[in-house]
Order: sequence, then C-alpha cells, then structure tokens
Amino acid sequence: MSGPYVVRAAEDPADREACFAVRKEVFVGEQGVPEDIEYDAYDAVAVHVLAIREDGVPLGTGRLLHGEAAAAQTGGDQAVGSLGRLAVTHTARGLGVGAALVRAIEDAARARGLAAVDLHAQTHALGFYERLGYVAYGPEYLEAGIAHRAMRRLL
Repeated sequence: MSGPYVVRAAEDPADREACFAVRKEVFVGEQGVPEDIEYDAYDAVAVHVLAIREDGVPLGTGRLLHGEAAAAQTGGDQAVGSLGRLAVTHTARGLGVGAALVRAIEDAARARGLAAVDLHAQTHALGFYERLGYVAYGPEYLEAGIAHRAMRRLL
C-alpha cells in the first residue's frame, strides 16, 4: 500500500464504477453476497462517496440514502439518512479509510439537513461504528445471510 488517499463524492460514471468495483470485491467476492442483491435501484439516487489513492486506485466506498429512498431503512423518518454499502478493500484496511468514508457520508447528510444517520452494521463491525458514535438498537437479524444490528448516530 503506497501513497495517501482522498475521500470525495463520486461525481462521474468512472467514479461510480470504481465504487461498484470495490463493492463487488468486498461484498460479492469476500463475503459471498449474491451479485443480484448487491446492486439495487437505490444506487441511482444515492450519494456515493469514494476513497481513492493518489495513483487512482479505489480503496473504499459507501453511500447515503435520504428522503424517500431512505424511508424503508429509517422507519419513515425523513430527517434520518441511511448509510450503507460501506466497503474497504482488503489492502486498505487499518488505514482509517472506513472512518473517513463514514465522516464524509455524515457531512453529506448534514449538507442535506438531516438530523441523524442510521445504518445496518454487520455484527463483527459493531465496535467500529460504536467508536464513531453510533448506538445499536433493536434485535440482531440476518441480511444477505449475514448477522446485522441497526445503529444510529445523531448529527
């Protein structure tokens, strides 16, 4: 792993493809999530963020749903956004990329006037999100065959 990275909004089709490539590597390749459920209609309306190394190699991604798109994830509360599809490539883990992506998504939520961000955390990642100020609520459940808990952070 060489060089610093930047985290920014995915602004063009090439950025979006880089986001999808990271998700395919992590969720489909590593975790065995079926490809047909990894990508959905929300990808067209989500705010995508991308962590990219200075030489152009994508390191991580995440997305923010807001408004109607987030309603199913947040109990219908229009003031709450939904953070999802957070993925960091194997080689970039431990470098702060995930936390930087979460903060960028929170900044995007604030810019849209949202009061909080919800997410569905894989249970092995609960500690990561707790360190960033998220609080788990509700029971554990399966999503794509993987144990999750709902979490929320007030902005």
